[in-house]
Amino acid sequence: MTTVNKNYHTALLQARLHDPFCFLGLHKAQGRYVVRVFRPHDLNVWLKTASGFEPMHRIHDQGIFEWHGDIAPEQPCRLRLEENNPAPHRKVYEIYDPYAFSPQISDHDLYLFHEGKLQQAYRTLGAHAVTQHDVQGMRFAVWAPNAERVSVVGDFNRWDGRMHPMKVHPASGVWELFIPQLPPGSLYKFEIRNRASGEILLKTDPYASHYELRPQTAALTPVANVYQWQDEAWMMSRAHWDWLHAPLNILEVHVGSWRRHADGRFYTYRELAGYLLTYVLEMGYTHIELMPISEHPLDESWGYQTTGYFAVTSRYGTADDFRFFVDSCHAAGVGVILDWVPAHFPQDTFALARFDGTALYEHEDPRLGFHQDWGTYIFNYGRNEVKSFLLSSAHYWLAEFHLDGLRVDAVASMLYLDYSRKEGEWLPNQYGGRENLEAIDFLRDLNVMVHAEFPGALTLAEESTAWPGVSRPTYVGGLGFSMKWNMGWMHDTLSYMRQDPVYRRYHHEQLTFSQLYAYTENFVLPFSHDEVVHGKGALWDKMPGDDWQKFASVRLLLTFQLTWPGKKLNFMGNEFAQKHEWRINHQLDWYLLELPQHAGVRAALHDLNHCYRNIPALHQLDFSQEGFHWIDCQDADQSVISFIRRAKDGSLVLVVLNFTPVVRCHYRIGVPVSGSYREIFNSDSAYFGGSNVGNLGHITSTHQSWMGLADSIEITLPPLAGLIFTLI
Repeated sequence: MTTVNKNYHTALLQARLHDPFCFLGLHKAQGRYVVRVFRPHDLNVWLKTASGFEPMHRIHDQGIFEWHGDIAPEQPCRLRLEENNPAPHRKVYEIYDPYAFSPQISDHDLYLFHEGKLQQAYRTLGAHAVTQHDVQGMRFAVWAPNAERVSVVGDFNRWDGRMHPMKVHPASGVWELFIPQLPPGSLYKFEIRNRASGEILLKTDPYASHYELRPQTAALTPVANVYQWQDEAWMMSRAHWDWLHAPLNILEVHVGSWRRHADGRFYTYRELAGYLLTYVLEMGYTHIELMPISEHPLDESWGYQTTGYFAVTSRYGTADDFRFFVDSCHAAGVGVILDWVPAHFPQDTFALARFDGTALYEHEDPRLGFHQDWGTYIFNYGRNEVKSFLLSSAHYWLAEFHLDGLRVDAVASMLYLDYSRKEGEWLPNQYGGRENLEAIDFLRDLNVMVHAEFPGALTLAEESTAWPGVSRPTYVGGLGFSMKWNMGWMHDTLSYMRQDPVYRRYHHEQLTFSQLYAYTENFVLPFSHDEVVHGKGALWDKMPGDDWQKFASVRLLLTFQLTWPGKKLNFMGNEFAQKHEWRINHQLDWYLLELPQHAGVRAALHDLNHCYRNIPALHQLDFSQEGFHWIDCQDADQSVISFIRRAKDGSLVLVVLNFTPVVRCHYRIGVPVSGSYREIFNSDSAYFGGSNVGNLGHITSTHQSWMGLADSIEITLPPLAGLIFTLI
């Protein structure tokens, strides 16, 4: 006969039991021991005691069983179960009782989590293979402070929320349960009952490291990481890497649409380690930047509506497959940067949105918590547990996958409370301003953590405003990023290139203006995916004129980018003048490389990449005024600019760019040193599909002063072309 309050029966059977350990498992009452289990899908249950397996008594027809004894049973309690299936399919098997295992998460970890300082929360929350009392199993933990009850559900318990209710740590809102003998690769979710409304929510684990293939959304219990890294030399070298003065030339890639198999299948991470890496090495890029590969349900979101902040998307393979890809890149001397999205998250009901029935990760007030442009929620950066979540996500990618940096998406939207909002649609900060003070603190904490914990790893901000000090250290009031995308340069340059050459003389300042602020930040010059979608046209399509002029203009544009101060980024397809806008469900138009003009653009960028990488003057002082000197920035009538790039040792190159389709013979430019100059690059070369106008051989300077320089040379300027000269 049972000795427990009947209210516990009701709460358990209605899946409302807040503290399952007060009812289930081993207890002592009136001097005797009681073991209580809930097995609604079993016909009979036995308990292992010192004298063998003893039957437990069914005290409720829905599957509550009890055992009473004077001597405590063996610990942890072991059960023998007989399934409630028709014979002969009635299996008998043994398990350990989950409620014989006490919670293991430390008060110290919980304290750090609630302080926003648990930077490896992924080791505490989520699902983890652990051993307790010599029994292997999975420990689950989830933060849901407004829940009345949280259960682990999956195939292993028929997705029955009554079977495995979790224990809450008092005053923390973190729930925990160890399920013994649960194997890796088991599907699971959390079933949450909201305390106030009674609403039942079925949620994917925010800290899961593996998910099933979309469109399914369950997490999988983790498989042991058996990958053996081979990149120790790379990691040691990176820690001492002088990235400020090193070449940094990034190819931005969307994994699912770079290439596809003939039948439409994606390339896997391991296949990319062969094909993509080979291509990157041939082209001379230093880094690959991957558009988000964090798990996401919708291909068309490009990965920017993330639901798995600690999981490599299963579209392209496993976590170890991705480790193999990164390791292969490092072995070849190529860095890997991840596009990371801490600015917002989607409304999908299975994921973070209103996680425990309340605005947990987001703000309740849509004036703070909802992005109108993207239909997504904004993280509540003032909530310490959210800060721990996001800092831990960044830490996870860098620690677990040896990534060389994070490109942080949509930083501008994080910094401003009124971002893309009209008057009355936003709330000011405590001082009445529009700055998001909590987001600023988070970004600073993020950058301090990355630079301290992962020497040589980069953080790159996609920040489109004039916010000061984005790439300056936090100790001088900056945000602490390594670099910032120069969106102003990109917009000005593309706006200029769209102009018919006959009108470019009236827009000359768009070419030169960025020199007024070029050294206020550590800038990356990006032609990213955002510039070749949503009706903006591919780079080729932005160029005016006939086909010949379009191709020449693309080659000129890339020459300008690769010779201008700042690190470089190009989206895949730019390198061969892809004609179509980027399409998420198609591979790039690789067949275009069979056409001479497209192959010529790629050959031009190939040579530019290698010039940039191998000539110190083109990269060593990217962030210093000493690395750049105008020869002539005022020739607006002819739409020509010329300048000098210098290295730390004083070595130099001359760059001359002609933005009109007119050959300019006998064009004079000043030179800083007398001697012979050699044309080492000409974007109008016939090899690149140009008209082959140029300056063959050497040009010797004369003592004719020009543009404030004592000597000068007279050159032929090809149409819509850029030239690079070195001093012999």
